[in-house]
Amino acid sequence: MEIKAVLFDLDGTLIDSSPGITRSAVYALNHYGIEVDDPESLKCFIGPPLFSSFEKYYDFSHEKALEAVEIFRERYNVKGFLECELYPGVKECLAELKNKGYVICLASSKPEVTCKKILEYHDILKYFDCVTGSTFDGRIETKEQVLNELFKRCSDIGTDEMILIGDTVFDAEGAGKVGIRSIAVSFGFGSAEDMLKAGSLAVCDELSRLPDLIDGLK
Repeated sequence: MEIKAVLFDLDGTLIDSSPGITRSAVYALNHYGIEVDDPESLKCFIGPPLFSSFEKYYDFSHEKALEAVEIFRERYNVKGFLECELYPGVKECLAELKNKGYVICLASSKPEVTCKKILEYHDILKYFDCVTGSTFDGRIETKEQVLNELFKRCSDIGTDEMILIGDTVFDAEGAGKVGIRSIAVSFGFGSAEDMLKAGSLAVCDELSRLPDLIDGLK
């Protein structure tokens, strides 16, 4: 089936968001008296829903993890969200996909309002036909939930006409659960090998090559 819509993850796929996320995670953990010697060790917070990382890596209860997310956002929503950089070739890739006639969407576990601020800050919001992210009330948190919300907004495009570009196994698994294809990028925060095992069709090493890679899947 011909691909009509290209769906992008944000963190680790379009932007290197590690400085803002890890510094904000340090801020939240310090609130609970937890000292972090190496902020790089907190890259596990990039990709999956934040509450799940507090639960998994610091044994927080679900209620405490949700509270920690709010403390994280005290810093992140003020300045952390701008502590990021576009990966090489992002603007060129998006422009080429747009010129080829693809519908371009964002599907991120990051709060939707924050996603839009980041895209606007880097002057790439103009390339996106639809931006879908999580909600602050917890109604939408996982990649699967984000994708299902995106489907509602883009109901004129079939799921077999979409492909998700991401950097973690959460992207590949989320895509698989809702019946769409995915491509892994090798430069993000996850493992391209794990994504292939979870069902991704291919690995993209440079975003400049992505449009041709997608064209080849038709």
